[in-house]
Amino acid sequence: MPAFNEERRLPETLAKLASFLDGMECRFAEVIIVDDGSRDGTASLVRQWGEDDPRFRILSNPGNRGKGYAVRHGMLEAKGDWRLMTDADLSTPVEELEKLYRAAETQCAAVVIGSRALNRDLVSKRQALLRDLGGRFFNLVMRLLTGLPFADTQCGFKLYRADAAEAVFSGQILDGFSFDVEALFIARKLGYKILEIPVRWANVEGTKVTTAATVRAFLDLLRIRRFAWRGCYDHLTSPIAQPAKL
Repeated sequence: MPAFNEERRLPETLAKLASFLDGMECRFAEVIIVDDGSRDGTASLVRQWGEDDPRFRILSNPGNRGKGYAVRHGMLEAKGDWRLMTDADLSTPVEELEKLYRAAETQCAAVVIGSRALNRDLVSKRQALLRDLGGRFFNLVMRLLTGLPFADTQCGFKLYRADAAEAVFSGQILDGFSFDVEALFIARKLGYKILEIPVRWANVEGTKVTTAATVRAFLDLLRIRRFAWRGCYDHLTSPIAQPAKL
């Protein structure tokens, strides 16, 4: 979970995650919050929470590096056989993990991404019209430039099998909001099976996405294409792994 100045939101979020983990039957579970150079009490709050519940731990980025850097940091430090990326606001309820995992298990997929676009009836609170239209335009440009077939790459709820996470994020370069696209581009290049599954989602106010970040996200799509042309991903390999269990 990437976090930047999330001191106010985190207590409720961490409580929901703890309750969810209490109800799971699995060999191992952890929650990693990656502090992306927060200027509030985000890091200290998580450290204090972790003292009472060792399933929670904090990683700190060297300053404010961006969501892509934070997710990469967390994915490569995680120890679980399956690694879920989720946002601090839990705009997609963590219970939707079960839906993603069932799809991965039954269809032998290494990556399963949550989608707001496949069934918009599951979106209980929509974004402002301008942001929604901007997201749809971004997806159109993304498809044209990368060839990826997905309807929604930017939903912050994605499940990676451990071998896929390590192979993909060890080669991921972008630090900004287009990192989702780059990670899926790499996963597809490496031959991992990727599923897109409709999930429940509700817009939560307080987005960290600025106009400048939006512009950079579009430019980063061109960078992904350029990285591919220059062979920046050619050294990556996908190890053969047995299906993991929760």
